[in-house]
Amino acid sequence: MTTDRILTCAQCGQDFTFTADDQQYHAERGYQDPKRCPTCRAERRSSRGDSGGSSGGYDRPQRQMFSATCSQCGKEALVPFEPRGDKPVYCSDCFKPRSRW
Repeated sequence: MTTDRILTCAQCGQDFTFTADDQQYHAERGYQDPKRCPTCRAERRSSRGDSGGSSGGYDRPQRQMFSATCSQCGKEALVPFEPRGDKPVYCSDCFKPRSRW
């Protein structure tokens, strides 16, 4: 059983607690011990434009969205492709029941 450990932030120099739960999480995923405290990690993410999602550290261009009319309910739908008119387009509410996942 692991116990909480005190680490020193490589950015600000402050000590922070690397909890046993966090250690287990990191070990299960093959991650290294964190080098920055939670505050500096959040600050770094926000300065890079990360929203905390799994961007993998890559900067991706903003996806262009296109407006279309939902083929089922008639509401406006924003989709990541340019509708050609030869196939139905659904808003997110109408698409969810159709998806296989």
